[in-house]
Amino acid sequence: MTDLPLPLRDVALLLRPDDSVAVATRDLATGTSLTLADGAPLTVLVDVPRGHKLAVLDVAEGGRVLKYGQSIGRATAPIAAGEHIHSHNLGMDATEREHEFGTARVTPEAPADLPRTFLGYHRADGRVATRNFVGVITSVNCSASAAKMIADQFRGMAMDAYPNVDGVMAITHQSGCGLVPSSEGGQMLLRTLRGYAQHPNFGGLLVLGLGCEMIPVSSLAEGLDLPEGLLVETMTIQDSGGVRATVRAGVEKLKEMLPRVNEATRAPADISHLVLGLNCGGSDGYSGITANPALGVASDMLVAAGATSVLAETPEVYGAEHLLTRRATTPEVGQKLLDRIEWWKAYTEAGEGTLDNNPSPGNKDGGLTTILEKSLGAVAKGGTAEMTAVYEYAEPITDKGFTFMDTPGYDPVSVTGLVAGGATVVCFTTGRGSVFGCKPTPSIKLATNTEMYDRMSEDMDINCGRIVDGTASLPDVGREIFEKIIAVASGELTVSEDLDIGQEEFIPWHVGAVT
Repeated sequence: MTDLPLPLRDVALLLRPDDSVAVATRDLATGTSLTLADGAPLTVLVDVPRGHKLAVLDVAEGGRVLKYGQSIGRATAPIAAGEHIHSHNLGMDATEREHEFGTARVTPEAPADLPRTFLGYHRADGRVATRNFVGVITSVNCSASAAKMIADQFRGMAMDAYPNVDGVMAITHQSGCGLVPSSEGGQMLLRTLRGYAQHPNFGGLLVLGLGCEMIPVSSLAEGLDLPEGLLVETMTIQDSGGVRATVRAGVEKLKEMLPRVNEATRAPADISHLVLGLNCGGSDGYSGITANPALGVASDMLVAAGATSVLAETPEVYGAEHLLTRRATTPEVGQKLLDRIEWWKAYTEAGEGTLDNNPSPGNKDGGLTTILEKSLGAVAKGGTAEMTAVYEYAEPITDKGFTFMDTPGYDPVSVTGLVAGGATVVCFTTGRGSVFGCKPTPSIKLATNTEMYDRMSEDMDINCGRIVDGTASLPDVGREIFEKIIAVASGELTVSEDLDIGQEEFIPWHVGAVT
């Protein structure tokens, strides 16, 4: 008895009617018989792993391969329907995209039953925090060990007397000296450190330096537009008498500070005060189908409620930037994004690379082949709302609505920039299984597929793989993400916070010479 052919929709996802590929939702063995939506037969010619691309049309050598209705590359050899499409037969499509400004502007509407408030810490400058930390921020790597020693004294039972304080964290890094402070890299580091110092999720700060660094403590603590009520102390190791004396004195300063920071309490705040950072890491073939577009639904809901949403990772929108410029509110906003793309082209060329070096080996194992494919899925995190602003790395985020920040694609560096800009909640999508956290801002991790979620459920907050499984719809999961954002902003711990992950992920972007 011959097995009947399976409908393509039972084993793969065809995202657009004119796409060249479908994404396998299970491992497909050579010889599997399928039928397309129009009844035409299709035989799988070679094994296709789950999450990878199955050709549903013949593509000539040099022809464009379409996914999401967009080119994800050109065939490097003739491709027959039924073949596996991946690195062995798909390369970059270097054709320049046409850039239009403002031709696809959308203003999302908020559902009538959308929650309008969350419980946050109201700061004197009008901003509303989602967490209430004390930070030990370092001006230079030379003071990093002392900062960690100080923060380590305030773990576990030591914090039981301060229920309204989320913890004491050390903000350490690997620079602060051996650079030109006025250079692009120096100014970027200073902007990042000052951004953390001014972040609403800190109720108190100890700024700690060595004493002879190029970016001194005074440059972080003086001249900041710090909100009234933020407690700030400064120290240098050299003036304090060495590491041991500094740790003893730093601990005493924080003991004096903590009771006052603990006086803060949560109170209702309008959703418009939230700043949502959007990021992805360890992407796979389902990222652009499940978690990313579901996060886009949640992003649109927040924007509709008057909040701010910030997409990032410039190298991972390369090839899809034309979709963002069409959403720009002004030509100047769209052009600023294109200018950053051009900067990245020159930057990678100077480093003997190209922007299409991406995706990573893990991305490719998960089914992604070209940067175009990865980028088209990545921009889905930003929903459909018009783009109101483009920011440089760690620049303060001041505009409402959907915005963009220029950051690298490396996860901790990217999110460090977003948090420095003022993100008070981060949503992080992952298909391979990233365990990312980013204190002092909570990170909500969204799994793109059920297999990984089941394997790493203690590290994931939401399973978006149910969209492919057919057990939940895209709008439903988007709403679930939105409600999780509100709950986390109101104090519910994410899994990374429960594991105390996020202190080591502070990694500023290093640009320029080290002298």
